[in-house]
Amino acid sequence: MTFPAIQYDKVQGAVDGVAGNRLRLLSFNIQVGIHTQSYRHYLTRGWQHVLPSASRFAHLDRIASVVSRFDVVALQETDGGSIRSGFVNQVKYLAERAEFPYWYLQRNRDMGVLAQNGNGLLTRFKPVQMEDHKLPCKIPGRGAVLCQFGKGEDALCLVIVHLSLGRRDRRRQLSYIAEIIADFRHVVLMGDMNVHHTHLLDESPLRHSNLLSAADGELRTYPSWRPRRSLDHILISPELTVNHAEALDCRLSDHLPVAVDISLPEGTSLIL
Repeated sequence: MTFPAIQYDKVQGAVDGVAGNRLRLLSFNIQVGIHTQSYRHYLTRGWQHVLPSASRFAHLDRIASVVSRFDVVALQETDGGSIRSGFVNQVKYLAERAEFPYWYLQRNRDMGVLAQNGNGLLTRFKPVQMEDHKLPCKIPGRGAVLCQFGKGEDALCLVIVHLSLGRRDRRRQLSYIAEIIADFRHVVLMGDMNVHHTHLLDESPLRHSNLLSAADGELRTYPSWRPRRSLDHILISPELTVNHAEALDCRLSDHLPVAVDISLPEGTSLIL
């Protein structure tokens, strides 16, 4: 399949250059900057999904402090600038606070001034190409961002997703994702996938994609205050070497972020 490339945004003052082969990755569902610390907060702080909160920017600053330690960050449940976010693009805000030179917001459920839900990308490396994909879904509002670093057979394909809760929709989405990554040798698939990684790798359409879990075992990420479920994942191609993987004890959302440090194969270079 061929898709039109999309434009990403560059923070003013960013400089391009050549980087090494280590890559620090983070996937984080930030729940539009709401600090959920228990089940009761879904009720008592639920209004923050609709209305602005005076504490939201201070909380985003705390999130920025965490993501600033990484090279590429996949964000889910961001707001692109509506009433509840104070009309601030949260991806751009985090990029500026954490000093990422490049960022991209994918709006998947645009409700105008009420809410603008989407995925976000923060990266210290200059993408060669970006693609915006709307994933098949019974109720529209799910998407994937494909970001390519480098060219040729050694290019790195990075895909950010937030999959549906429903099994049928999720299977259709994974089939779509398996197709768009099929032509790449080196792949990183990261995001909130709403299902255990063993299902993704053994029972879903991804089972033929040759991807592996970056974690050696289960990383429980939800709920953040008492993690019991493994929903957030970073999956990689076998040629990518994992140096470290963990779910960070960082209770700034209802999900814990997943962090992975990988080494790229010889010949794969990224541009700063």
